[in-house]
Amino acid sequence: MKTTVTELEDSRARVEVEVPAEDVSVQVQRAARVLAREMRMPGFRKGKAPPSLAIQRLGFETVFQEAIQEALPEWYQQSVYESGVVPIGSPEVEITKAPTAEGQDLEFSYEVGVRPTAELGEYKGLEVEKAGSEVPEEVIDREIERMLEGSASLDVVDRPAQEGDHVLVDFVGSLDGVEFEGGSANDHTIEIGSGQLIDDFEEQIIGAKPGDEVQVNVNFPEDYGAAELAGQNADFAVTVKEIRVKQTPEADDDFASENSEFDTIEELRADIAEKLGESAEQRIEQEFRVAAVDAAVANAKVGIPEDVLRARGEERWDRVERQMAQQGMNPDTYLQMQGKTRDEIIDESLDDADQEIRREAVLVAVADAEGIEVTDEEMAEELEHAASHERTTGAKLLERLKRDGRHEMVIADIKVRKAMDVIADAAKATEMSAKEAGKKLWGLGDDEEDEAEVEAGSTTDEEKESGQ
Repeated sequence: MKTTVTELEDSRARVEVEVPAEDVSVQVQRAARVLAREMRMPGFRKGKAPPSLAIQRLGFETVFQEAIQEALPEWYQQSVYESGVVPIGSPEVEITKAPTAEGQDLEFSYEVGVRPTAELGEYKGLEVEKAGSEVPEEVIDREIERMLEGSASLDVVDRPAQEGDHVLVDFVGSLDGVEFEGGSANDHTIEIGSGQLIDDFEEQIIGAKPGDEVQVNVNFPEDYGAAELAGQNADFAVTVKEIRVKQTPEADDDFASENSEFDTIEELRADIAEKLGESAEQRIEQEFRVAAVDAAVANAKVGIPEDVLRARGEERWDRVERQMAQQGMNPDTYLQMQGKTRDEIIDESLDDADQEIRREAVLVAVADAEGIEVTDEEMAEELEHAASHERTTGAKLLERLKRDGRHEMVIADIKVRKAMDVIADAAKATEMSAKEAGKKLWGLGDDEEDEAEVEAGSTTDEEKESGQ
């Protein structure tokens, strides 16, 4: 295969591809074999006719058109490897010279958006904030609380139900006196105040004692999942069987000795801090490396056309859809749950897509500026994990990839990682504030900020009336 790349304006490229006759022939013969299996020919049982007869009867051009459906995506991908372009979005492909008989080459071309180039600014010696690995007391408290919850018990009490109680009930639901499907349950536990049940179902059980029969009336919301119940008023006959109270142990030395290898709560807290700190170190280092690259991105100039940015956003969503499909999830169902359209999800991702493209462009430019090279040994080592799944070695897998140019992807990945090393290793770490580190590493302060935003955005009646 021969490829010729012409750079166009606005981060686009035209790639012209020549596919040799022998490669065309392989694909035509493959298509002919498939067609022959479905044909009835004198002297041959169905499916046993040779491919050459299928070509003779149907004509070369007809078989070629069948072959191109399977072959063109493969040839396109191979041309990407061999040309070195990094496409963003779908290509506009045109067959410029189609073979009309055996022994002729194929030529096609395509235009596609490509990763823009970066004009580098300073990328070495940048000051970048780095979080410390010290674990805040609030995080240790959170972990202790999790352990306490895991050791909590539900003790039966003989008193009226209160907020926070776990009440064991049987119930039967009805609409206009007629029981409805899915509206009944036995030995169901309700945590009063959890909001797990619709409307004020839980609140209507407060004050009931074991053995009581309680009539509960609720309104199903208009957007309820079961259409036959949406917007309906329903009655539930509830029998209270048992009232249980959650008993959570105290975070003391007794708890530590009974639930860990330590004798005191302070020893347990120290162990939690040590383990969380160790697990955070790798994350801290990775976030520092990304922050260093982002600092280099901020110093660089990268022009991203709108259509290229949009195409990257669509690629990101396509990857999510494929991951959902692999996990047995329906992307359309996900969109319905989010209450958003595909375009809205993509629009929301464009800022991340923009930064993703800028990082890639800067890292590639740094690799070029530094003259970074990749050896076969480094590629083989990179491929060892993938090779182990195929019961081969990294070196042998590399040989296979080289035959169709796919090793270029491995080279690109290693170059990018080395470029990141260049930027991060030269960066000067400055201490990140404890507040910022707590937010980034441990998720501290998010709830308080959300509440502050709500308060700041709200206006009292008096302010409205005074025009403030």
